[in-house]
Amino acid sequence: MKNQPVIEIKNLYKSFGQTRVLNDFNLTLFKGENLVLMGKSGSGKSVLIKCLVGLMDFDKGSIKVLGKDISNIKQSELDELRTDIGFLFQGSALYDSMTVRENLEFPLRRHQNDSESKTKARVEEALENVGLPQTIDLMPAELSGGMQRRIALARALILKPKIIIYDEPTTGLDPITAKEIILLMMNIQKKYATSSLIITHDVDCARVISNRMILLLDGKDYIQGTFNELALSEDPKIKAFFK
Repeated sequence: MKNQPVIEIKNLYKSFGQTRVLNDFNLTLFKGENLVLMGKSGSGKSVLIKCLVGLMDFDKGSIKVLGKDISNIKQSELDELRTDIGFLFQGSALYDSMTVRENLEFPLRRHQNDSESKTKARVEEALENVGLPQTIDLMPAELSGGMQRRIALARALILKPKIIIYDEPTTGLDPITAKEIILLMMNIQKKYATSSLIITHDVDCARVISNRMILLLDGKDYIQGTFNELALSEDPKIKAFFK
């Protein structure tokens, strides 16, 4: 059911004092879709994600994730819902004091009650998915930036989430490594039929990976459409993103 929404954000408002960050923002992510969200620095993307996962209250509007209204569920239900959402953070956010194996085991031990053998198998599968089985006993400091990003993606996938949120997945990477990460994201989406919300400034990333795009401007979903539709726009505010 590709037209089934997995995230529905409607008429969302969020202000800090007199500063309105989100101003009637709307977004729908469909099952199996790669949706790119672009916005300038400070446009409210991080605030939106915090509202989306229940880390920040919003002023008005509604957010449904996998059919559940996050403002009307118990904390235990919200915690359970979060296990269906994987995150790839901008800085990879690996634990420096843990090996790759321990980094990947961490969410499993926190949220699952698997046997040692099943945990080991899931860690190995996740590393195979990102092409780095040989790094299992290395420390994050022994990995390149691109390898760290891959391990972070493996950790985001380990609970087999229905939704993955990518926060600037190619930032800080050289062009070749960035392309490798984009291809990996696309392969994972196909293999697991995940729904992906990709926050990026990288126009090349957006062009290759997006099924649809939303531009966040002035707190609103200023425009939605395919990459080509947006790239061909004559609107100066939209053209500024594609220079």
